[in-house]
Order: sequence, then structure tokens, then C-alpha cells
Amino acid sequence: MANIAAQRIKREFKEVIKSEEVAKCAIKLELIDDNYTELKGEIAGPPDTPYEGGNFVLEIKVPETYPFNPPKVKFLTKIWHPNISSVTGAICLDILKDQWAAAMTLRTVLLSLQALMAAAEPDDPQDAVVAKQYKENPEMFTLTARHWTNVYAGGPSKNPDFDSKIQRLTDMGVMSHDARVALSTYNWELERATEAIFT
Repeated sequence: MANIAAQRIKREFKEVIKSEEVAKCAIKLELIDDNYTELKGEIAGPPDTPYEGGNFVLEIKVPETYPFNPPKVKFLTKIWHPNISSVTGAICLDILKDQWAAAMTLRTVLLSLQALMAAAEPDDPQDAVVAKQYKENPEMFTLTARHWTNVYAGGPSKNPDFDSKIQRLTDMGVMSHDARVALSTYNWELERATEAIFT
């Protein structure tokens, strides 16, 4: 890794570890194999959002050209959010693309992602299905996002109704994640989700 990038990451790593957000357990950063090109980030779901109480893990890859180019970041924890792919974890956020500036840091990235979780941009979606639900059926979106947070990010709220619908599909031989995706996509209408899976 280029020396500038490695030195800069070491400095930023210390900045994150000393930050008040880490003290509050809101963000976390870890090295993978003591290597400054691959890091693991963690964000706590922001309060008063469907993600509250969840813990979301991120993959962060730092290019040799850092800080002049942004890090590549994706969610490893599955999440139901208009700007994050429910399939790949890819993120649609301007500072990770064309609005990156060399003055930005990994702490900025983690806090920006946390802010994105609290204020989605459905008109610039990464996941069109989620964005459509967010705009057309906000209550269903909130319930679904909460359910995903509970299942994948250790969030607090269980939804027995959703769980029983997933169980009905898994009893038919469908993998539980595939059942969850189909039901989430069709606003938890069991018949439509079943049709989508089996046609």
C-alpha cells in the first residue's frame, strides 16, 4: 500500500478510536489482519429509526490512492433501506462516489452512513423495490426495516405475524432469507410472495 495512504489510515484509525462516537458505541473500526487496506466498520442503528438497537457491520476497502479517492464501502449486515442494496449491500451515497474530498476521513464516512440510515433519499435509490415501498407505504416500510434489523442486526423488535408468514414459506421448502425477501417485496402479502417464488 502506498505510504501516504497507510500513514493517513493509521492516523484516522486513532482518531476514530478516541472519538466520542466510539465512547457512545455508535461507531467502531477494526483492522482485518493488521492490514490498513481492509477494515471492518460497525454502526449502531440511529435512535428513532427502524434500525435502532441494531448493529450493522461494514466492509471497508481502502485504495492505494486514498485519501484522493474514496474507500469502497458496503454493508455486510443485510438491511432494508432505499439507498442500500438488500441483495449486495452496495451503498448509494455521494461522498463514496463523486462528492468525495481528500479532507474527509473514515470517521466522516461512518457518521455519514449513520445519517443516511436516519434520512433516506428515496429519489436516488440503490434498491428500487425498497424505495417504492418507502414512498408508497411508509408504515409497511418501517415494519419491514424493523424486522430486518431484528433478524440480521440483533435489533429488539420481533414481529410474530411476519415470522409466521416466513415459517409458512419455509415449510414449503423455501430458504428463510428468500422467503423474507419475497414477503418484504410484496408488502408481506403471503399469496403474492408465494406466487412470485413458485412461478
